[in-house]
Amino acid sequence: MRTARLLDDEAVALQRQGVFPAYVSLRGQEAAQVGSAAALDRERDFAFPTYREMAAALTLGVDMVGYMASHRALWHGGTYDPIASRFGSVNAVVGGPVPHAVGWAIGERLRGSGGCALAYFGDGASSEGDVHESMNFAGVFGAPVVFLCQNNQWALSVPLDRQVAGGSVAARAAGYGMPGVRVDGNDVEAVYEATAEALQRARGGGGPSIVEAFTYRAAPHSTSDDTGRYRDPAEERQWRDQDPIDRLGAAMRTAGLADDAFFASVEDRARAEAERIRDAVSAAPEPAPSDMFEHVYREPTEELARQRRAWEQEAL
Repeated sequence: MRTARLLDDEAVALQRQGVFPAYVSLRGQEAAQVGSAAALDRERDFAFPTYREMAAALTLGVDMVGYMASHRALWHGGTYDPIASRFGSVNAVVGGPVPHAVGWAIGERLRGSGGCALAYFGDGASSEGDVHESMNFAGVFGAPVVFLCQNNQWALSVPLDRQVAGGSVAARAAGYGMPGVRVDGNDVEAVYEATAEALQRARGGGGPSIVEAFTYRAAPHSTSDDTGRYRDPAEERQWRDQDPIDRLGAAMRTAGLADDAFFASVEDRARAEAERIRDAVSAAPEPAPSDMFEHVYREPTEELARQRRAWEQEAL
């Protein structure tokens, strides 16, 4: 969680320096992402992220230089291997990862692999038709998928009470015939336990679940956003006191699980890793010229192959 926080700070700085054209911060949502991703079986399960799940990628052991390179907008999907890391490509379509997760989960059930999908989305995305259709499909067919909603209370500049009727995404679960639970999204243990329980249920044939991690987007929606135009500073200060990293640190001290030396070691290792990733991303060379056939399709359809032959002939 601390590495994600420091890397997030570095990424914002890279955007200000012109290395990234844009960046979306996860500040304040580290517990929701780390807790949920840590519950996955890295041999069988698969996570489907949006554009904000950097801490989940870090938790799953994704090549972070390759992941962060996606923010340079030079490579299609970055340069990491989604299959090897069990973490899908960055998806900037609001609600876009959810139908992908359901389709993958159905496929894995047909294969008999025992794999489960974890679909990340936000409270704003919960209003998208793709999300409703995916949840209904998953409920009808019993897909082994966990819908992980990071309810950070702001769909860009639209507050929760104007975005989600009733205020709870988890409450909608009953309408799709599945369990739903809201947990404290700033409590990493609570998120982990809820996600692990939902995954166990799905793996045992119990079908899908919704886990709503109630948290707060402590930063602007993106580096092009200004929260001062729509958010009360008092609200931001109130949630600052609920910082998930500070809460975990305090809980570990109270339980006698960590001391000053431990936290100093964590800080040193986290800072070194964040700076290593920052430097490697900044120094990454421009990609070689390519086309969509090499980046998007492993085995193009015959029609696409025909089009490519035609384009190559025209180029001659």
